[in-house]
Amino acid sequence: METVKPTTTPLPSEWGTYNSESPPMADPSVYRRLVGRLLYLNFTRPDVTFAVNHLSQFMQAPSEANWTTATHVVKYLRGTISHGLTYAAGSSLSVQAYCDADWAKYPITRRYVSGYCILIGSSLVSWKSKKQTIISKSSAEAEYRSAASTVCELKWISYILQDIKQPCDLPLSLGCDNKSAIHIIENPIFHERTKHIELDCHLIRDHYKSGFIKPYHVPSKSQLADFFTKSLPAPLMFSLLSKMNFGSLHSS
Repeated sequence: METVKPTTTPLPSEWGTYNSESPPMADPSVYRRLVGRLLYLNFTRPDVTFAVNHLSQFMQAPSEANWTTATHVVKYLRGTISHGLTYAAGSSLSVQAYCDADWAKYPITRRYVSGYCILIGSSLVSWKSKKQTIISKSSAEAEYRSAASTVCELKWISYILQDIKQPCDLPLSLGCDNKSAIHIIENPIFHERTKHIELDCHLIRDHYKSGFIKPYHVPSKSQLADFFTKSLPAPLMFSLLSKMNFGSLHSS
């Protein structure tokens, strides 16, 4: 770690290009050990969540290109070794969530990547990035499925707050940058375009009608869950992270 040259982003700019000609690693166990350590670090470093999610998909047969990408994450960590999450005493206990999806992200399978983040006050407490196992027919469907996962996590967090005698004020805000997905949540009518996601529709609408959640549109540039679904330029990534109380602990 001390000898590597730091980078400004977890993933290189060309990470999304599929390199089928890259030779397999001679010793895949080296890659697996590194990614295993990164998965552990992911519990406290939301800035590498998307990168680690991407790397973990090649555990069975990693290539030399995958190894290069993994070492790029290590270089990024070297440059941000003092970074972390902070939680201020006496801060608000209001809960707010953001959900996002990058539709047809992967060129080979066309499966989408979903992500969400949940804040209590201005501090991040829960986040996730996941490549889905199904293919969505539209960006609205991908965003809607991401919203359903977020609502389930919100419900779990609300139970925890109740257990510690700190019930949250309802409704909980759910930020989404897809207006079509929000319309599906608020529109009680099923039709041919939504019946294949009917279970998710029932789940979210029940919580919407009961007053548990309040979806609202958030501009893409203000979507805090954006970097859980894609690799962003360093200035935008750190701007979003700063809104979740993530940054250099030396300057806190």
